[in-house]
Amino acid sequence: MPSSKVEDAWATLDAIARRPGAGSIRPHFAADPHRAARMTHRAGDILLDLSRTAIGPDALPALFALARATDVEGFRDAMAGGAAVNVTEGRAAQHMTLRMPSDATDAATARDLPAQTLARMRSFTDAVHDGTIRGATGERFTDVVNIGIGGSDLGPCMVARALWTPGCPMRAHYLANVDAHAWDALRHGLDPTRTLVLVASKTFTTQETMTNAALVRGWLAEALGEAGAATHLVALSTNLEGAAAFGIPPERVFGFSDTVGGRFSVWSAIGLSLALALGWPAFERFLAGGHAMDEHFLGAALEDNLPVLLALAEIWHVNGLGYPARAVLPYDERLSRFPAHLQQLEMESLGKAVHVDGSRVSRRTGPVVFGEPGTNAQHSFMQLIHQSPVPVPVDFILVANPDHAHPDSHRKLLANGLAQAEALLAGRSEQAVRAEMAAAGAARIAEVAPHRVFSGDRPSTVILLPRLDAFILGQLVALYEHKVACLGALWGINPFDQWGVELGKQLAAHILPALEGRSAAPDPTTAPLIAEIRRLQGLG
Repeated sequence: MPSSKVEDAWATLDAIARRPGAGSIRPHFAADPHRAARMTHRAGDILLDLSRTAIGPDALPALFALARATDVEGFRDAMAGGAAVNVTEGRAAQHMTLRMPSDATDAATARDLPAQTLARMRSFTDAVHDGTIRGATGERFTDVVNIGIGGSDLGPCMVARALWTPGCPMRAHYLANVDAHAWDALRHGLDPTRTLVLVASKTFTTQETMTNAALVRGWLAEALGEAGAATHLVALSTNLEGAAAFGIPPERVFGFSDTVGGRFSVWSAIGLSLALALGWPAFERFLAGGHAMDEHFLGAALEDNLPVLLALAEIWHVNGLGYPARAVLPYDERLSRFPAHLQQLEMESLGKAVHVDGSRVSRRTGPVVFGEPGTNAQHSFMQLIHQSPVPVPVDFILVANPDHAHPDSHRKLLANGLAQAEALLAGRSEQAVRAEMAAAGAARIAEVAPHRVFSGDRPSTVILLPRLDAFILGQLVALYEHKVACLGALWGINPFDQWGVELGKQLAAHILPALEGRSAAPDPTTAPLIAEIRRLQGLG
């Protein structure tokens, strides 16, 4: 249960949030002409602008008081020190050790395994790229297929899409969904003689991953024979016996610690597809960017700490103002999978109903996270964000300098992103709408004008990057990882377990025999659907 000190801090924040006009943003700009500068913070290459939130001069100190009452700094330091902050599984959360530089003065034995694995990954990557390691027919590998799901797919897929260019050493492909339509769509663009396959499963038992791995191994064996197929397989796993039974020898198995959750594992052996596709220097720069954000997170005061500030903005929106969702809009096509990565990172970490001691939470925890790249989002769900009765806070992610040579396109992209943030704040009154319609000679003004009113005062944050490269992307990903850790401390929940994922897996194992006709349906509510499915398949 939260302590009285924590409850008092919450009570203070709740009282401020209940004041009339607590959700208004525009009055803060009117009262403080320097608000934009005062509410903008920087760390490394990242600029964070929180000025378009309703966090005012009373709420901000109350939020910092809450952070101190819940000991965010202590939780941060315990996590960095290797304490078992994942209390339900009795484990540390050591994703930061994965991106520490090899020459770091760190005596912790936890660093030994990541360093050894990284050295093996680099050696393997170099050997593939220089042609020392080739396919069964002597061809060089040109494509890598990563088979995994959840954190074994979303993180690396997002990074590959963000950083890959035609000049990169290999092409990367990602296969996650157990729906075989995904494999059928992918395989037609691949040559089995030039394709390296990574099977990413810590336990080497994940149903979706192993089903897809069997499909892909069969495709390789059909072209290369069983022995030849084995030379195209690599395991990202800790299960040496399971990998060996699948035909993958120990020297082709790259492991990672159980102190690293899947959604935090892109920095580990799970990132091997990135090293292969982007090249080792790019992967190393990605790790270095993550480490740079680690150093900021561990060393900056709460008032200037970007992950803490992002987390406190979320607390204000979710708990203070009662907003149940947040949109993530990267105005850069290369970050098109970043919202999906954040969906898992945040919703799997923070969707909890109990505190670390098992007592029920009394406040809302993680919001729904969704998003799309701008400007696509403007033509899909932004209508709801502009005019729905309940505001939806937005993270706008802007990149100042593109990698393409089409400046006009990029200026229009940035103009749209900035305009959306401005429109959410400013809105448009009915008086302004009526005047605009009258000037245009529009008819039915009284009838139509209410539909064109925008209330404004809708919150957003802006994250501005100078460019998108491996080092800066590493900073951005680590920023959100640390935000999640801070929210775990603020809400008093464990952000590093995910028991909600397990129940569906267990039930699927009981339903599968019924679909195969080997047993009766385990649940009467599911039995009619199973019977109908079998009838439609010609089996019932």
